Amino acid sequence: MSRRAAIATTALIAVLLAPRLSHATPAQAGPANPAPAAHAAPSPAPIKATPEERAAADRMAPLAQAAFWGREAQLDPTDAEAGVKLSAALRALGQYDAAIQSAGRVLVLDPKNFAALMETARAYVAAGQGFYAIDPLQRAQALAPKDWRPLSLLGIAYAEVRRQQDAQTAWRAALALSPDNPSVLSNMAMEMAADGDAAGAEPLLRRAAAQPTASLTVRQDLTLVLGLEGKLSEAETLLRQDLPPEQADADLAYLQAAYAGRGSAESTAAAARTWESMKTGGS
Repeated sequence: MSRRAAIATTALIAVLLAPRLSHATPAQAGPANPAPAAHAAPSPAPIKATPEERAAADRMAPLAQAAFWGREAQLDPTDAEAGVKLSAALRALGQYDAAIQSAGRVLVLDPKNFAALMETARAYVAAGQGFYAIDPLQRAQALAPKDWRPLSLLGIAYAEVRRQQDAQTAWRAALALSPDNPSVLSNMAMEMAADGDAAGAEPLLRRAAAQPTASLTVRQDLTLVLGLEGKLSEAETLLRQDLPPEQADADLAYLQAAYAGRGSAESTAAAARTWESMKTGGS
């Protein structure tokens, strides 16, 4: 980041974190020359954002979200929503330690806060520290045994610590709760691809991509696996459906190079992991 951009970013955060004052009409504002300090009215107290402003914050970029929810958390340290959403914004910015701390402050006050447990686990997984995500995910799963999300993320945490059998068990349990869930299927498939089994991952990803709720990430995962198998024509078709020409060209070049360098499970796994790193900004 250039020095000018860094200064602009710092200024933006300072503005968004500035205390929010209750609005006064010109008549309420008083005379231009204030009365002596002994008779001055107290400064208006900072007030929290309205529900409408909070809803609008969810549509902001991560940096602005972090500033907004950071100010809300400063105004009210017991505000669980602010703490959890600040954690999510910090995670999106790659500030994993700070994200864990923000969710952790919520858990100090409410150890059974499901959203804070999930956000703690997401930050650990994103940081590549899946071992530390296992406990909060098990606690979250116990709180919401009908929710597939803790189990899906638990599978990723297990995979990060090379407990592949436990990962598969967690994902199968998630699918029992949410059949054909594209996120769960994609997680299972990408673990197989990372282990060098692109052929085994393909049918799972086709099944995932066929679901109406499949995300762009799921289709990108299918594109990768097709590329690793040498099905570059189909991979190119999918890329050009989802991405602008320049990005599609760059990703296709990556897939062509990955296929040209194939020859072992290790090279396939390395390609899968590099693709995942590229998609997530190196996280």
